[in-house]
Amino acid sequence: MPPELPLDTYGGEAWIAVVPFHMSGIRPRFLPPLPGASRFPEINVRTYVTLQGKPGVYFFSLDASHALAVKLARRFYHLPYRLANMRVAVQPGSGEVHYFSSRKGGGAAFEGTYRPISAPFRSSAGSLEYWLTERYCLYTLDGERNVLRCDIDHEPWPLQLAAADISLNTMVPGQWHDLLTDTPPLLHFAKKLDVRIWPILRGNS
Repeated sequence: MPPELPLDTYGGEAWIAVVPFHMSGIRPRFLPPLPGASRFPEINVRTYVTLQGKPGVYFFSLDASHALAVKLARRFYHLPYRLANMRVAVQPGSGEVHYFSSRKGGGAAFEGTYRPISAPFRSSAGSLEYWLTERYCLYTLDGERNVLRCDIDHEPWPLQLAAADISLNTMVPGQWHDLLTDTPPLLHFAKKLDVRIWPILRGNS
């Protein structure tokens, strides 16, 4: 972890999340979606930090299939985006998702199927699910090691419990593997969430 970003824990335990999803309707404020650049899959690997009392997430990596989006996010948001070959297919009826990602140049890949297994619910304040999901900013560092913060806005997550069959997962950074426990992963699903992203700021702004 960068020393500039204090690691957050729940009950004394740190968490890493691997989050595969598909984005659509991406557009600048007050403008229509850009043709060919408004829909693509992404998978990110994150942990949790709190700076000056404001909880957020810190990304180890973000893989996406759209070259221009990767370039812009690296340039303007200082986020560690990487270009990947990705495929996402949703099974009609069951809603099961098959997700595949392989980073170009190697080094990180994911393949699995997952599906919701409960009705949607909103997490309760103080619960682990709330601690993991109800965070409304991300933190990163620029080239001069200045902390940057990007605020986001959305409704509370419409979570569902999930089941998954993960056949390949090399997304988690190697230096963290030895710290992971044998505890089964905690799995959640969300069908849709509308998100607004604000300009990036200095972390203490």
